[in-house]
Amino acid sequence: MEEQGLLLVLSGPSGVGKGTVKSAIVAKKAFPFEYSVSMTTRQPRPGEVDGKDYYFVSEERFQKAIANHELLEYNEYVGHHYGTPLAPLRKMLQDGIDVLLEIDVNGARRVREQFPDGVFIFLTPPDLQTLKQRITNRGTDSAAVIDKRMRQARNEILMMADYDYAVVNDEVDRAVTRISDIVTAEHVSVKRVLATYQAMVKED
Repeated sequence: MEEQGLLLVLSGPSGVGKGTVKSAIVAKKAFPFEYSVSMTTRQPRPGEVDGKDYYFVSEERFQKAIANHELLEYNEYVGHHYGTPLAPLRKMLQDGIDVLLEIDVNGARRVREQFPDGVFIFLTPPDLQTLKQRITNRGTDSAAVIDKRMRQARNEILMMADYDYAVVNDEVDRAVTRISDIVTAEHVSVKRVLATYQAMVKED
């Protein structure tokens, strides 16, 4: 019986460092996976590449994707839309490839409804002051937007109860190691391998 890939959902409040941790996982080759690239209507930040970091699209194209049921989930955040293309994700999982999905907490909740067997990892800041400093250091948001993000972050942190694991991003390499350990454990968990062994016993 061919093993399905794991859907690894990395989420957490804005500014917690999801993108930084994801990039470190890639750089360190912490574990094999493919990255699910999200679609967004926001403008690229410096250094972001279309098709690699996000699919940067117009509002018209995004609404067409919704109408055509092309998205696993989508959400509006601080005036912009974000969504996850469904077809490439399903294909990778069916081929036994682990897929990493980096999304906000509202998107993660909708993904859980369709992929209940996914591995949901909540990335947390060490404390709220550190989170605010990280958002401020980006230099891309006004004071009003920062305040809005912090208010939203307080609510989002309470949504941790919907996840399987909580990983503190106090130091990036340490967070990467924790996530890698989670993936290793999930691949040998009884709930994921039991069906394979049951089939083996029946065939004997």
